[in-house]
Amino acid sequence: MVRAIACWLILMSGTALAADEFKLNAQEYFERPGINVMYGQDYYPEGHQGGLSIIMHDERIASNGDVRLEPSPGQWSPIPRPGKREVNAGTQEIRVPLTYPDAERDRKGFNPIEYPDLKLNYTVRARPEGESIRVSVDFDAPIPKDWVGKVGFNLELFPGLLFGKSWQLGKTDGVFQRQPSGPGELPILARGSRLDVAPETELYHLTIETLKGGELELLDGRGNHNNGWFVVRALAPAGATANAIEWRITPHAKAGWMRQPVIQVSQVGYHPDQPKQAIIEFDPRDQRRENVKLQRIGVAGQARTIIDRKPEEWGKFLRYQYARLDFSDVKEPGVYVVKYGAQASQPFRINANVFAREVWQPTLEYFLPAQMCHMKVMEKYRLWHGACHLDDARMAPVDHNHFDGYIQGSSTLTNYRPHQHVPGLDRGGWHDAGDWDMRVESQADTIYGLALAWELFHVDYDNTSIDQQNLVTEIHQPDGKPDVLQQVEHGVLSVVGGYESMGRLYRGIIEPTLRQYVFLGDGAGITDNIVFNPAESTPTPKNPPDDRWVFTENNPRRELLTAAALAAASRALKGYNDDLAARSLKAAIAIYDRATPQDEMARVGAAVELLLATGDAKYRQLLLSQRDAIAANIERVGWAVGRSLPLVKDDAYSKAIRDAVAAYRTKVDALAKETPYGVPYKPDIWGAGWNIQRFGWDQWMLHLSFPEQFPRTYALQALSFILGVHPGSNTASFVSGVGANSLTTAYGMNRADWSYIPGGSASGTALIRPDFPELKHWPFFWQQTEYVLGRGTTDYLLLVLAADHVLNQ
Repeated sequence: MVRAIACWLILMSGTALAADEFKLNAQEYFERPGINVMYGQDYYPEGHQGGLSIIMHDERIASNGDVRLEPSPGQWSPIPRPGKREVNAGTQEIRVPLTYPDAERDRKGFNPIEYPDLKLNYTVRARPEGESIRVSVDFDAPIPKDWVGKVGFNLELFPGLLFGKSWQLGKTDGVFQRQPSGPGELPILARGSRLDVAPETELYHLTIETLKGGELELLDGRGNHNNGWFVVRALAPAGATANAIEWRITPHAKAGWMRQPVIQVSQVGYHPDQPKQAIIEFDPRDQRRENVKLQRIGVAGQARTIIDRKPEEWGKFLRYQYARLDFSDVKEPGVYVVKYGAQASQPFRINANVFAREVWQPTLEYFLPAQMCHMKVMEKYRLWHGACHLDDARMAPVDHNHFDGYIQGSSTLTNYRPHQHVPGLDRGGWHDAGDWDMRVESQADTIYGLALAWELFHVDYDNTSIDQQNLVTEIHQPDGKPDVLQQVEHGVLSVVGGYESMGRLYRGIIEPTLRQYVFLGDGAGITDNIVFNPAESTPTPKNPPDDRWVFTENNPRRELLTAAALAAASRALKGYNDDLAARSLKAAIAIYDRATPQDEMARVGAAVELLLATGDAKYRQLLLSQRDAIAANIERVGWAVGRSLPLVKDDAYSKAIRDAVAAYRTKVDALAKETPYGVPYKPDIWGAGWNIQRFGWDQWMLHLSFPEQFPRTYALQALSFILGVHPGSNTASFVSGVGANSLTTAYGMNRADWSYIPGGSASGTALIRPDFPELKHWPFFWQQTEYVLGRGTTDYLLLVLAADHVLNQ
């Protein structure tokens, strides 16, 4: 009997051990409890997202495992082109063939770093070995002699998890530091055959062993790129082909680890009359379901339980299981928390004035002023940035592909010669997101949203002083003028100024060199603010040709979007700045008249705004002529054309639009049911926050025009998503400084300081393919925490204003 029990224990021990070994799962990546290893499913290496990725206990600790040509590649470094990913369930192997160069990407001409003359074909294979993953690199042919000592296999380690934790490589040990140190730009910290990362921790202990190829090197990739990671690298040996490099990677799992449930609520709170749901996100292995408690916090800190019940099971989305607690019936004003087991949400309010203060205001009184170009921006003792780019702008060279995607064709499309100074571009406008450029669509979107904010909600809010004559903006210094109108004016000054100077719109205004483009700090330091004219000046260190370039293009869709924005702006500015209002409308009409009809739906949007601005029958006639096309594209233009119905006054037109809106409602209903969040949501490499903001604003406009067909529910769900009800363990509001927990490290102009700009709306939770939602505390992920103008600014502003207006009307 004793022998039988002993044999049973040995058998069960072996079964448990086998259960903890890596196996390919249904999503075709390697998994064991607490650990995931993906290979070849993500391909965004410039965003530190690709190749081999390792997730340990719900945190991505390593990524970009692949053959690279540099010890610490940057954003524009050469990358390989992957072939077809092959997964063999029988042998449990993943293999991907790759090729240098990626001809389609790197031979287009926009890469500022000269691409090497190298042809390199290779295959990376990954397969499980118990609790480890073996990674092998096979080269089709030996590495060319000139590339021996340069080609190697890299794996990047995420710094944000490792600061203050130790490492051991060979006979050397150390601690991961918060800032890179010398000597040299990219010092090798250590070499050896085995690296242990964070061995003192239970959650992030990672072991890497080299089995074939060069020895391991540990480098600090932040030395040559501010957004770099720590890098583990092994060089490929000369003459080697099959199994030229082999590593054994062991991510150590904490025994019995289970992800804690995550409570997702709006970090701002809720109006008493809006839908209210707390989402509980579970580890898929977690079958326990305890009661969820909603508690109201009293003045002395005591908690009164309002709801204590099991959540409603929703099901699986991405990799997690979801349940929901609906507390829409709770309307009593106060401060609340949601509790589940040992977890508790941040405090949030239920109140009719929940959206009236400190929610949309930071966008208007912080973010937009901080983004203003051609101005000195102050906040009491603080300088956000000095007056910048006062030497704007020189005409871009022809036949030029800029590294940020701007393309100048064979003509400047103006009377200005390449490199000639173009007047009228040194006033107004906002820097676009974390960059310093000015894209016309971003300017137009922002102008448009601000004009609608004034027209629809009459936002008579003044907390900023804007002095266009002296080029000074003072945050928290009222000047007796509505901030919304001052910002509309600032945007129009740039767009109309450029149009009047060139006779057409600019495509964008951007730094000419990579060194200027990646600049972090006070934007006034990017150029010398002195106009450089090649016909009159000789470049010197004191007078460099550092002025930004202005690009032009023929793009009817962007032109018509801008015409719509300028038409709306003309209505908003009337009575505030009549001269600029008239110039704005004149430009809008001219742009509309000359735009070629390649995009009729863009023309429809412009026609709606021009009809509202002028009442001219020709715009009504255009809308009538496009009735069927509008109905077929109602998802795109429904939000705008709804306001045209009272002016068009045509029964057939109204019926076609209303029928199309009803059909679209059915589609939205179906899409919203695909996620636990009640909004259409298709996660991708980039966070979906901006798209959901745009969806929410579209829903508000549809509700305002067609209240009997479109409820306010979807717009409010979209707002809750932005403010914290979104997937993943980071439940922060995407809008910095808004809500009890928000993104306070973001990809803005001050990202090098690990800081944020209040009111900036980030892209939000991204997807590590195929199923891991991620929103890291890290200032250099543009795909997760970058701010942008337009969709990322005024859509949010409008979404909150509309919620406050509709819920309290």
